[in-house]
Amino acid sequence: MLTSKKLELRRSEIRQSLAELANIEKPSEDETRKMTELDTEYRTKETQYRAALVAEDDERREAGEELETRSEKEWAEMANKFEVRQAALAIDEGRKLEGATAEMVEELRSQGGFQGIPVPLEALETRAGETLAGGVPDPIRTMPTIERLFANSSATQMGCRMINVGVGEIEYPVATGGAQPGWAATETSDVPGPQAYTTIDRPMTPDHTLGVQMKITRKALKQAGQGLEQSVRRDMSAAIQQESDRAIFLGSGSGGEPLGIFPGAATYGITETAIDAAADYAMFRKAAVRFMTANAASGPGAVNLLLRPEIYDEMDDALISGTSISEWDRLVAKIGNVQLTTNGIAAPSGDPAASNALLTTNTNGVAPVFCGMWGAVDLIRDPYSDAKSGQLRLTALVTMDVTVARGVQLEILTGVQ
Repeated sequence: MLTSKKLELRRSEIRQSLAELANIEKPSEDETRKMTELDTEYRTKETQYRAALVAEDDERREAGEELETRSEKEWAEMANKFEVRQAALAIDEGRKLEGATAEMVEELRSQGGFQGIPVPLEALETRAGETLAGGVPDPIRTMPTIERLFANSSATQMGCRMINVGVGEIEYPVATGGAQPGWAATETSDVPGPQAYTTIDRPMTPDHTLGVQMKITRKALKQAGQGLEQSVRRDMSAAIQQESDRAIFLGSGSGGEPLGIFPGAATYGITETAIDAAADYAMFRKAAVRFMTANAASGPGAVNLLLRPEIYDEMDDALISGTSISEWDRLVAKIGNVQLTTNGIAAPSGDPAASNALLTTNTNGVAPVFCGMWGAVDLIRDPYSDAKSGQLRLTALVTMDVTVARGVQLEILTGVQ
């Protein structure tokens, strides 16, 4: 117990004793002497209490700084020791969870409802060992995001911010109006009056649940080694990444899917520009210029561009007259970040075949797209569907949603041939 706390408790006891003695109408000599002693002790304890507070102030500050970061560090270290193999054996054989795995499962269950065994998203990372060097920089320790899990996804490369939400809903207020500058027309005239600061909320709700089903054979469960551990991680991580990446761009907003960027362009206020021409560097340069004139991007290096591989094939084959430089070479040399995807943009269609393209930019630290994922992966056991062969069916559920904060930070090009 802190010294100041001990002194505070003793002062409280003294005040109680003095209150009892003060109610005596005719105190005896012993009672009078006792009141004098208690009063002297109270004054001494008061001085000691103030001194203890001063001495403990620095300790409190250091402890406070440690507490602010300790939980995130401990969580990252525990997630690095989480064993998916234990979860699989627990739901198949009822084996008791042990170590960091048991601690994390208990913590996740206390924060949200899960039908099965919760598996933290960080545990799906593919890693070589089960140890974590104390001095190695780890984004998950200091940031409330899950970007390490989907670091190679097209959505993350295009500037999408992945957010891990605990419980409830989350929204991002975006400023739509505010202070307006103006000049005083004459020496005695007023400057323009104040303008209302207005915002619009872009909410994300836990209404969309992504499910991944896996089958684990009886042989794999009996072997129960590191091979199973890594296989389950890779399989779950790849399936979740592939479908979440597709939903961010192409989610229909119906049938349980969140509303993605392309189908939700009108809802999110994203500009759609019809190109209806063969892809070349000039069309993407003009799109980047539109970003810059709208004050969304500071230069072509701040623009992210998402294309189909078929567009790359056509542009790389189109050489500039008299040179060996292609239209593609000019594009990647000027535009900041060019990404190719077959999962985030629909396949080319029509005659001539045409596709879409997406431009995004990060403005003043605000991501163009937000993807929220709630809690952890809910791992549910089904031992009955494949009972005849002794297989275990696992269902992993992830709740997620997508929103666009400011439509001006994105632009869709249609009819790119």
